[in-house]
Amino acid sequence: MTNYFSTNFKLGILGGGQLGKMMLYNTRKFDIYTAVLEASEDAPCKIACDEFHLGNLMDYDTVYNFGKRVNVLTFEIENINVDALETLEKEGVKVYPSSKTLRTIQNKAKQKLFYVDNNIPTAPFSRFAYLSEIEDAINNGGLKFPFVWKAAQFGYDGNGVKIVRHLSDLEGLPKGECIAETLVPFKNELAVIVARNASGETKTYPVVEMEFHPEANQVEYVICPARISEEIAKKAEEVALKTSKAFNHVGLLAVEMFLTEDDQILINEVAPRPHNSGHQTIEASYTSQFEQHIRAILDLPLGRTGSKVGGVMVNLVGAEGFTGDVVYENIEKIMKMEGVTPHIYGKKQTRPFRKMGHVTIVNENLSEARRIAEAVKKTIKVISI
Repeated sequence: MTNYFSTNFKLGILGGGQLGKMMLYNTRKFDIYTAVLEASEDAPCKIACDEFHLGNLMDYDTVYNFGKRVNVLTFEIENINVDALETLEKEGVKVYPSSKTLRTIQNKAKQKLFYVDNNIPTAPFSRFAYLSEIEDAINNGGLKFPFVWKAAQFGYDGNGVKIVRHLSDLEGLPKGECIAETLVPFKNELAVIVARNASGETKTYPVVEMEFHPEANQVEYVICPARISEEIAKKAEEVALKTSKAFNHVGLLAVEMFLTEDDQILINEVAPRPHNSGHQTIEASYTSQFEQHIRAILDLPLGRTGSKVGGVMVNLVGAEGFTGDVVYENIEKIMKMEGVTPHIYGKKQTRPFRKMGHVTIVNENLSEARRIAEAVKKTIKVISI
């Protein structure tokens, strides 16, 4: 086994956002040398890595030249030049998750077709090369309201997704490739994070429940464990494991699912990296998702995934009506509350709904944790000067 610790081994991370920053908590703990490539000078990762490189993640040469400097390459964002990753793999650089996994996941239409091909349950959908084709399909009776429009590429944090109830809802949407998905009546949105190392050792984290903001389409609360029956939890875990096996990924795979009115589990989408649905693992689990990702991509033994205590995560997003230098109003008040830990990502500028941090609430009583989470949400405000 390679000696990663306190040596000249180099781990490369593509993307310098908050997920990378939280990964770096663990590389620092283990003294693993890290290099980060990121397009923004003010990236959260800048303070915590050994080498910081500025560059465009969608540019072939930039990604290729960066990848040649490291021994293992991973990423914390999906919008990366996959052709460069493929070349690096051919030349012997270990890229985890692989370019093949990322190529499928990067495009929501390809991702949905992958589920169909692998007999993984997902909501019915139609694929369109152009937005204008949707209008034709509606006029010809081939597509009925309501449905969910999703951009095939470059969606994030609720961007690139819209519920379409009328023709006018299509106005102003990107014109390119997209899918129209049947609007599934569901009781709950769930997620399971699956960790898998290069030797094939696989572990799952407990099923979590996600509560979404109605307007921003962003996760507001993550509740762990999900308030569901053991039978449904088992079903969700089985679907997540089947999905992980189909992708044959190395690293983390966050599997987001719908629990339908009749208790079916349908895959919504996946992310091949640490994920918003696993942030509470830093305080609430024996092994955080970020440490687990590092263990998995370096083919180290996977850590224990159980929860030490019930956890609820609250996203801190920029308040509406505020843009500019950030101020965390009432942060001292939430720190007085029982079991509350804020994580501030280090983005100096706020804007409406921008992810600026998160807060974890741990408590032996999950209902109490959820109550405190609500109080946290009402108290702290992410505003500007």
